[in-house]
Formats: sequence, structure tokens, C-alpha cells
Amino acid sequence: MANSTSKDPKAAPKDEEPAPAAPGKKRLILIIAVVLVLAGAGGGAWYFLKSPPPAADGKLDTSKTAKPPVFVPLEPFTVNLQHDDLSPQYLQVGLSLKVTDSAVVDTLKLHMPEIRNRVLLLLSSKKASDITTLEGKQALSGELMREISQPIAGSAQAKGIDSVLFTSFVIQ
Repeated sequence: MANSTSKDPKAAPKDEEPAPAAPGKKRLILIIAVVLVLAGAGGGAWYFLKSPPPAADGKLDTSKTAKPPVFVPLEPFTVNLQHDDLSPQYLQVGLSLKVTDSAVVDTLKLHMPEIRNRVLLLLSSKKASDITTLEGKQALSGELMREISQPIAGSAQAKGIDSVLFTSFVIQ
């Protein structure tokens, strides 16, 4: 009769399973898997946090890094308008400039006397009938933009004026 404790390898009973892998090897595989999962999660988080998603039109969305607007208020202007009839008319207007950054503000302040002169000459050349409509005010805004940009045209901040905004507009 065959003894189950025999040393013959062919005589091993079929109930026995192969010996399990060493516990150190299982632990090493588990550690490597955890490291890979964490590295993948970290890389994914870095990708989504560092790169802005493209907009629907294919351009990058810069809203996360957009600078807040910088506004430069100008002192109010009061000028005589050109006569449409016999009675004189006056224009009192308040303006603010929307600029890209504080370097443009500094450049504008250096040239402010020349800018105010150009604005006064432009405004005093207008008739009330030319600037009372919405289209007239929009055209005037464009003309003011050109006149205000002229003194700084040679500087690095020449393109730094985004728009000319009316803060008050009174014709009497």
C-alpha cells in the first residue's frame, strides 16, 4: 500500500495544490501596482490643473489667467460746440480709458497734457447734431481712441488702450 508521505514525486496525491508564491513577492507586486496607480492619478491631476481646456472654437480659454481690467479716469472736459444755429451749445463729457496694464497708465500720465489738448480740440470741432445719436457717440469714441493713442504711438504701450468709455455726456 502506498504511503502518502512517500518521497516519490509521481506518487503525490492529487488533492494538494502547488505551493503559494512567497509573501515577499506578492507584497512587491502590490507596492508596484499602488505606485503606478498613484503616479497615473498625479499625472492626470497635473494635466487637468495646468493646461486650460480649449474653447469650442479651438482657441485656448484664457479666462483663468486673464488680468482684471485697468481703468484710467480722465478729468471732465467742457467745450463749446460748433454752432448749428445762433445759440451756443456746450458739451460736458467724462471719459475713462480701459487699458491693458499699469505700464500703459504710467505712459498715459507722462503724456496727459498732450492727450487733454488733443481731446479738447477734437471735441470743440463737433456739432451737437453730430454727436447726439448713438452712432455719433460711437464714431466719437473711435476718433477719441485715435487721438489719445497718437502721443504714445512710438512707445511699447501704443497698443495698450483697449477702449474709450463715456462716463458722462451732457449737451446744453
